[in-house]
Amino acid sequence: MFEEEDNSGKMSDGYNTKNIALRVQKKLLGKMSSKKIAKMFIDDTSARLLDNVYRLAKEYSNNNKKIAEKVMKDIIKTVIKVGILYHNEQFTSDEISLADKFKRKFHTVCMTVVSFYEVDFSYDRNFLITALNECRAMLKELVQPHLTEKSLGRIDNVFNFFTDQELLEALFRSDGDHRARLGVIVEDLNKLLDSDVL
Repeated sequence: MFEEEDNSGKMSDGYNTKNIALRVQKKLLGKMSSKKIAKMFIDDTSARLLDNVYRLAKEYSNNNKKIAEKVMKDIIKTVIKVGILYHNEQFTSDEISLADKFKRKFHTVCMTVVSFYEVDFSYDRNFLITALNECRAMLKELVQPHLTEKSLGRIDNVFNFFTDQELLEALFRSDGDHRARLGVIVEDLNKLLDSDVL
């Protein structure tokens, strides 16, 4: 005779298929390379954007491939893990509200980056760093009940990189070395904003 199962997939003896499937997905994610993950889950424009963010990170870190790869790996793993949690309905209604708030804030940050690039003398470092740190806090609050300290460290690594004052100054200076790379990134940001991906 089969064990009875409730609507959550949990058996009367405590076995829960959904939780096991979620753990397996997270485990597989940890074993996959960032490139493979990106190809499976990310559209062409997002992939091109991430490729250029990688190039920017590598150029800014004096061609340190290890630093650039770590930042990209941490971005991709975080995005995919949040997607897995969402897809598997692991977030409470309060967490879904927080996720929506994060999405709106991140959308605003992306629009701000575009604006700072396109409008001369509009760059405000403190505003951008504050907005990015607000995104960091919301994202960590969202995933903290679900992910490990290592995953929270990945989030910090990403935001520490992009809130670096020297990086931001180098990006938004009109004569900066990374201006052309930022232009390509902004072009893809605009496409993703227009198509409501971001």
